[in-house]
Amino acid sequence: MKIDDIDKHILRCLVGNSRLSIRELSKQVNLSAPSVAERVRRLEEEGVIEGYSSKLNYSALGYSIQAIIQVTTRNGKCEDFRSLIRLHPNAQWCYRMAGPADYIVMLSVQKLEEIEQIIDEISVLAQTTTHIVLSEVGIETSILG
Repeated sequence: MKIDDIDKHILRCLVGNSRLSIRELSKQVNLSAPSVAERVRRLEEEGVIEGYSSKLNYSALGYSIQAIIQVTTRNGKCEDFRSLIRLHPNAQWCYRMAGPADYIVMLSVQKLEEIEQIIDEISVLAQTTTHIVLSEVGIETSILG
């Protein structure tokens, strides 16, 4: 699929606010609403746009502590770990990695003690290295230009 500059502009607008109406989006990209609607439909059908979501402020929900845990599974425990973390209420995301760790997981918790409890749950399946998040560095660029 060929992505042109107008498609990239549409994607940048939707990344900034996925709730934009086609009418508002068409104003921002200076293209007719039917043309924008067709482009958005094509981007969805081609899998470029996988869905629309809301970004939650976990601190506002009382989960002000974030930790990133590197996980190295013990002999053959990869599927057991995936089953555990897939349904864990504090896990925000989990990626399979190449390198010294098998997985990297982002957790949001209310208290530091919760991290210890989660590590205890994981430790029967894997070795962990935990990093406490102090702050986020906002990224202002993207592959969309």
